[in-house]
This record gives sequence, C-alpha cells and structure tokens, in this order.
Amino acid sequence: IGMLMMGNLFRESGVVERLSQTAQNELVNIITIFLGVTVGATAKAQTFLSPDTIKIIVLGLIAFSLGTAAGVLFGKIMYKTSGGKINPLIGAAGVSAVPMAARVVQKVGQEENPGNFLLMHAMGPNVAGVIGSAVAAGLLLMFFS
Repeated sequence: IGMLMMGNLFRESGVVERLSQTAQNELVNIITIFLGVTVGATAKAQTFLSPDTIKIIVLGLIAFSLGTAAGVLFGKIMYKTSGGKINPLIGAAGVSAVPMAARVVQKVGQEENPGNFLLMHAMGPNVAGVIGSAVAAGLLLMFFS
C-alpha cells in the first residue's frame, strides 16, 4: 500500500514529474523483467515443458478467444436490441484481462472514430469478467475438491 501511495503522491503533486514518469514506465518494466527472470530461474524444464503445460496453454488460448468472440456477438445483440445505443466493441472487454482488454477496445474504437471514448465504458464489463472468473473458479474448486 505504501508504494501505491508514494506513486500517487509522485503523480498528483506534480513536483517530481521525472520520478512519476519513471515509476509509471521504466520502473514497472524493470520490475516485470526481474519477476520473470526470478520465476524462470526457479522453474525446471522437466516440470514446465510437459504435455500438461502445453494443454493448459492451448485451453487458455481457446477460452480467451471464445470469450472475446462471445462478448463481441453479445455486444452486437445488445446493439440491435438497444437501437444502436450500445457499441458492440464493449462486449470484447468482458474477458478478465484487466486493463488490457479495455485498452484494446478503446484503441480499436478510436481508430474507427476518433471521437470514441470507450475506456471507462469498457472497464465495467472488464471488471465483471474478473468477478465472473473468480466465481467460476470458486465453483470449480467447490465441485472438484
């Protein structure tokens, strides 16, 4: 919590702009690299490179693709039933990849129409996808444990 508060202090004070930019960009990238290196250094190839791991990765890719496609289809249904008031791209943000799914929706929407500002509208289904994933995981644990 302390780091979060310090980051907000950097950004909101406006006094230490360079530190704020570094904390938002370069420092996050460096920490991500260190995290990946430390996890990779402790993983054994025999454990990681197994058929079960490949199956899990493939199933995850299929689930993510189907979830995005179903979200777009449901978004199109909502577009038709609302008389064009709902942007069908919002459905693509329903997966639990926070905040990248919402950012992709924002980027694609602005490429089509520069006046589109969908980020905050896309965060709702994005967070709902996280909650739905947590509920589904809880149910799976309950039934299979």
